[in-house]
Amino acid sequence: MAKIAFLGLGVMGFPIAGHLQAKGHSVTVYNRTTEKANKWVAEHGGAMAQTPKEAAKDADFVMACVGNDDDLRSVTLGQDGAFAGMRQGAIFVDHTTVSAQVTDALYGAAKTKGLSFVDAPISGGQAGAENGALSIMCGGDLTAYEAAQPVMEVYAKICRRLGARGAGQKTKMCNQIAIAGLVQGLSEALHFAENAGLDGRAVVEVISQGAAGSWQMANRYETMLDDHFEHGFAVDWMRKDLAICLAAAEENKASLPVTALVDQFYKDVQKLGGGRWDTSSLLKRLRALG
Repeated sequence: MAKIAFLGLGVMGFPIAGHLQAKGHSVTVYNRTTEKANKWVAEHGGAMAQTPKEAAKDADFVMACVGNDDDLRSVTLGQDGAFAGMRQGAIFVDHTTVSAQVTDALYGAAKTKGLSFVDAPISGGQAGAENGALSIMCGGDLTAYEAAQPVMEVYAKICRRLGARGAGQKTKMCNQIAIAGLVQGLSEALHFAENAGLDGRAVVEVISQGAAGSWQMANRYETMLDDHFEHGFAVDWMRKDLAICLAAAEENKASLPVTALVDQFYKDVQKLGGGRWDTSSLLKRLRALG
């Protein structure tokens, strides 16, 4: 069993760290607000630290699941950052969805300190984290990935290395690009059904068994029809991710017209006050249009 530091106890990090502790690993957690760290320790045991550096001391693996590029820098760099506390040879695993640029920078910073860095963004939502069934897409050195893989498999449905540093983040961009179009298509289908006087549930029961079926349809159509949008990844976070995708597309010359359009639709949702609604709230926007 490994000694693990886990940084960030949001809706994903909290259950992931719990799975690691339940599996027998020795887990020390850090969270910016100590109330969540105290709650985690009360529920799962383990220990908590006051700084990322303290949490990372003597750890075999330091894992992070925070909000964005700046949050990741804040828990890794500086005198209280995790890199300052990690022993040589330890492995940092980043589950945050961030830009390829910050991944490159932190990979390099880790190397100069004798550390390894694996970018390992996750997909599957809160339910996937709670059920230990996440999709984990990884980039980094093969030896570091192979060492970290058994730890990640504790809470993974699939865990795979896609290439060198940054490959995990670029794969997560593909994931978010695909989701954006799928959710918009599902929203339009349900909106059309409503306006046509059809029973949305009956429609989905039929079309989900054919080529239109998807995870989004299977897991979100009922809450969408019920006008409930508190069941997953927030619009604010999706816009953050899509901004990363669109910036990367500018660099690699990929054409993402649907992604760019859906990003603007999510901007409309934010204007409706739905920044914390889940991503299926694109239907809410269509309903508001009439």
